[in-house]
Amino acid sequence: MARRVTVDAEFGVRVTKPGLAAVSVAAVHADSGEIAVSGAGAPRIAEFEHGTRAEVYDLEVGEHRVTYHGERTVQRAVAETVTLADVARYTRPSRYCPSDRMGGLLPPGIDSFVDARARVRAIVDHVHERIAYVVGSGGPTCDAVDTLLAGEGVCRDFAHVCIALCRLVDIPARYTSVYAPGLQPMDFHAVFEAGIDGRWYVFDATRLAPRQTMLRIATGRDAADTPFLATLGCELDFLGASVFATTDGPLPRDDGHASVSLA
Repeated sequence: MARRVTVDAEFGVRVTKPGLAAVSVAAVHADSGEIAVSGAGAPRIAEFEHGTRAEVYDLEVGEHRVTYHGERTVQRAVAETVTLADVARYTRPSRYCPSDRMGGLLPPGIDSFVDARARVRAIVDHVHERIAYVVGSGGPTCDAVDTLLAGEGVCRDFAHVCIALCRLVDIPARYTSVYAPGLQPMDFHAVFEAGIDGRWYVFDATRLAPRQTMLRIATGRDAADTPFLATLGCELDFLGASVFATTDGPLPRDDGHASVSLA
């Protein structure tokens, strides 16, 4: 069933030192989309892998407002192929997913599963049950080990733990920022994709929104690769954000285990 997803995002910044800033809020493969930054000229575009895109603006001192409106019709997607380069990159430890430090932290009994899909499902279930979700996106980003020790985290922390555990058992896993209709409270959201049987499938250990209507924004090794705002020489204060993602019909049901792919 095709669904029309509409996205509106807005945030403010106060620039204290002029310079470049990269904004990455555009939904990948949107049917239509428009970004505007008050008080800034036309951006330069930086293109990355998997459709990730950043608009780079030269910002003057003062307050600026960033707005984005996008729309896309979402249909059942053919899962993207896992390449040999993906395997090489997404089974390695990264800044927030130190899989080389995760020994002894695997879910009990996971070694009894020989199937990658079953292992990923066991990891998602374990993280869902082991980590308490806390509302908000502020504060320093923890790595997966810190999150497991704390026993709580935001969506990016859930994704980091799942990714690190997948990589520990040699399953390629990558971090994906998304718009997620149905998320409460609404915000930018983070999930992860695992390489299973040569294809990428999306999972979300928070289980706060159906995966079938999520829109990809950016993809990388972990949150360090996918910020919606990054300074490239300027200095600024973040003034808060609002995000709205809706569909034109009822949200689909999601049991958290079905094979779902992001386009």
